[in-house]
Amino acid sequence: MPKILTVSQLTRDIKEVLENVFETVWVEGEVSNFSRPASGHLYFSLKDEAATVRCVMFRSAAVRLKFEPKDGIKVLVAGRVSVYEKGGQYQVYVNTIECRGQGALQLAFEQLKKKLAAEGLFDERRKKALPFLPERIGIVTSATGAVIRDILHVLARRFPGFHAILNPVRVQGEGAAEEIAAAVVDFNRLQNVDVIIVARGGGSLEDLWAFNEEAVARAISASAIPVISAVGHETDYTIADFVADRRAPTPSAAAEIVMPARIELLARIQANLRYLRQALADVVPQYAQRVDDLAEELTRALERRLSLEVQRAEGLAQELARAMDGRLRTESVLLDGLAQELPRTIANRLRTEQVRLDGLLQQLDALSPLAVLRRGYSLTTDADGRVVMRAKDVGPGERLTTRLAEGHLTSEVLEVRD
Repeated sequence: MPKILTVSQLTRDIKEVLENVFETVWVEGEVSNFSRPASGHLYFSLKDEAATVRCVMFRSAAVRLKFEPKDGIKVLVAGRVSVYEKGGQYQVYVNTIECRGQGALQLAFEQLKKKLAAEGLFDERRKKALPFLPERIGIVTSATGAVIRDILHVLARRFPGFHAILNPVRVQGEGAAEEIAAAVVDFNRLQNVDVIIVARGGGSLEDLWAFNEEAVARAISASAIPVISAVGHETDYTIADFVADRRAPTPSAAAEIVMPARIELLARIQANLRYLRQALADVVPQYAQRVDDLAEELTRALERRLSLEVQRAEGLAQELARAMDGRLRTESVLLDGLAQELPRTIANRLRTEQVRLDGLLQQLDALSPLAVLRRGYSLTTDADGRVVMRAKDVGPGERLTTRLAEGHLTSEVLEVRD
């Protein structure tokens, strides 16, 4: 009688055979039906022209991938073959995935670049300006090798007396990206530098990979201190270059960018001084002439104002005199009428009014310009009628008219003393 197997027994036997025969396999094919659920596991199929095989990569292995698989790319996977008993299907349990054609690192580079660009981390508007003359320069690179020596040499040559702080890190290999990101974060936490240089020498894409990691990109993007990326040679580009506030083609170039040459600054200062001297030489005569013009204009304005005030004072004096004369005649008539009835009272009132009138006349006399002349002062004008205020306003031979308290004098200038 034949041996009868249950479905479970048959599935387990097939699973055992497959696992023993195909313990480790390498399978090449095109990815299709790719998905990454919340669990972090990867589910996809590999196919060629004639067949399809199901694949699964558990989260513990998937976190080590440097790129995100997607439908349509060709890959080479390594793993073991087994049977998913519940579905009765065989599948490949994948441990590693490699790209065929486009390299995995290059694909990861393009994927991360596209992701960060979409978030705006490469936007020029968010990039910070570099300080002109930083007092303290932070350097994130290896403590050994040519890079740090080149940077320090260039800085010392361009501007002696600078202050550099090195935060030594590994620049390649496992854990290098985390160290680089932590160094940038440390400088921001301590706020002990004005600018940061993140640097490494040249190498392959794999050698430079630490500077393509997302952790480094986000640390540079979040830095409140301006960051210069100087990774590799001039033709090498990393994600750090795109995120940084400034990219330098080489580490030495970064030192030249961050610190201007002292001799060049001195030359610029001298050139600016020469420009300022020439500008002053051109401007001062113009302003001196302007001052002279304003002074003459002010003198003329004062003369006109003085003449108007004198005329006004004379007019007021005449008007006051007429008013007082009319008032006096009125008072005299009133006094004559009252004198017939109250001689004594009128006499007293007359004396009081006379005193008051005398006081008013004295005040009027004090306000009159003629009173000033009676105190010994005089008013001298030139041939054009302008008031002479300064000796240098006239010259020898000029005829002057001097108004005194009583009468006028005409004179000729013999000598001028300032």
